[in-house]
Amino acid sequence: MIHPSRFTSPWWASNPHVQTILAKYLHRVRIGYRRERLELPDGDFVDLAWALPRQDDRRPLVVLFHGLEGCVESHYARGMMAALQQRGWQAVLMHFRGCSGEPNRYLQAYHSGAIEDPHYVLERLRRRYPERPMAAIGYSLGGNMLVNYLAAHPRNPLCAATVISAPLQLSACADRINRGFSRVYQHYLLGRMKHNWQQRLSRHPRHQWQGNLAAIRSLREFDDVVTAPLHGFDDAEDYYRRCSGLYKLAAIGTPTLVIHAADDPFMNEAVIPDASHLPPSVTYELSRSGGHVGFIHGRPWRPRYWLEQRVPDWLAEHWPPYQEQA
Repeated sequence: MIHPSRFTSPWWASNPHVQTILAKYLHRVRIGYRRERLELPDGDFVDLAWALPRQDDRRPLVVLFHGLEGCVESHYARGMMAALQQRGWQAVLMHFRGCSGEPNRYLQAYHSGAIEDPHYVLERLRRRYPERPMAAIGYSLGGNMLVNYLAAHPRNPLCAATVISAPLQLSACADRINRGFSRVYQHYLLGRMKHNWQQRLSRHPRHQWQGNLAAIRSLREFDDVVTAPLHGFDDAEDYYRRCSGLYKLAAIGTPTLVIHAADDPFMNEAVIPDASHLPPSVTYELSRSGGHVGFIHGRPWRPRYWLEQRVPDWLAEHWPPYQEQA
């Protein structure tokens, strides 16, 4: 079933681009965090960012997965980590490979269906904290990845999960972001992706990449000549087909909240599932407005961020009983 969201945009932020852009520039919350490097089985690494003060007790643990080219400094990550800490829970963000400020050891980085690193991290945390309730939040690309993970690993350590503004139909989203004003977002993301790819190539001078970065004008073109061949896909369309979370929602058994705004400028109606295909474990909330990871309400001089209330409220309904520690 698809539920209408209770979120409504205020008059001053009813435009989806205003929602998307102002959410980044108005959200000024800061958090302290400590980094931890985890060595991976293949010899590479990922960096975790633990919100401070770090609590190694039985408090609930919430793992965040950022979006394309995001990191712990992304506005949505900082805001949610602060909101989770205010609830007395522990927040930790997993950086995808190459997103923590230091290039990784291998050319392979991350993509929208790369679930091996998150799977390894979640299992490590489960072994380290066997008595702690654990949940996950995935934003945008990280949300689509989380859907892939939940479908592939029905027996996972998570009590609950939340997926926010996820491009669940990757091919349609690649087309949508290449049209109209949305190309501004594409230009920004593509610039960061090209820069990171150049950094990785410089660390591997023996790799003879034959592509031409200057000729790449869209995310689809980048995925076609970089992402897909680097990660074992035939081309961009093969990557999109195999990694789109839309077709995997029915396999999810973990209680999962999916939040999406119909006016998201990164995507179109193709990402909205058929309600009859949703399992009982998936709660899908659709709002008419909200932009991409925006969902701002309140007053212009005192904006509030609806996700930081809705998501913790929903997670609180799914924690098993645990003993609070002073």
